[in-house]
Amino acid sequence: MTSLISRRKALGFVAAGALSACPICAALASEPSQGAAAAADPGGKAAAGHAPHWSYDGEGAPERWGQLQADFRACDLGMEQSPIDLRNTVRADVGTVEPGFRDMPLVVLNNGHTIQVNCAAGSQTAINGARFDLLQFHFHHPSEHLLAGKKFDMELHFVHRSSAGQLAVLGVFIQPGAANAALEPIWAAMPAAAGPAREAGSSIRPAALLPAARSYFRYTGSLTTPPCSEGVLWTVYKDPIEASPDQIRRFAELFPVNARPVQGASRRFLLETR
Repeated sequence: MTSLISRRKALGFVAAGALSACPICAALASEPSQGAAAAADPGGKAAAGHAPHWSYDGEGAPERWGQLQADFRACDLGMEQSPIDLRNTVRADVGTVEPGFRDMPLVVLNNGHTIQVNCAAGSQTAINGARFDLLQFHFHHPSEHLLAGKKFDMELHFVHRSSAGQLAVLGVFIQPGAANAALEPIWAAMPAAAGPAREAGSSIRPAALLPAARSYFRYTGSLTTPPCSEGVLWTVYKDPIEASPDQIRRFAELFPVNARPVQGASRRFLLETR
């Protein structure tokens, strides 16, 4: 039976350590094992006799994730799944979101599912006063969340973890516009094929990838990739950043579609800043 998520939980007061046993948490900072698997299996299909590797199409497509292996069942059975369509919101005093991102060396990988930047220690976001350390950020084409039914060209996810093991993600929409100077070092270094993380020999400014206006939506959801673990605290900014059509095209050439379809709201509270 669908359960109501309390306003307290939607505001981010999820039980500490709820994800400490999550099998993907330890791999979030860098996912070379997934990258290696994708490199060995570029079509997203495992060898005969094994379940297909998850992907965005074919035998491992999102509608089949929950059937691929036992620890992916939340993808089918979970009631707090992400992404969602951001509509029918409740305006509220959601609390504070204070990113503290430092400039850092660029460490980038193609893990077979996206382009991911692994973040050096020291960057963090304070959410309602609680510290979440920035582990990595990555990209989706097109956007995973919708804004009142509207899909954006891309979406950026900053993945964080607290000392108790809870995950929090900052989501940023990307729309066509001016060339984005903060993206260009990543695009210049992004590998065309899956493989391990590599140092690019340049630096990046993650803070420059946040929108200037900081109004946002807040809800409790899940990882948008298997194992689709729930209890993730989502903050999705209302205002998009821009990337040039050429920058969007260059990513899309590597990942024509790497976005999970929207999931049911399941009577959750979706909060919006006043």
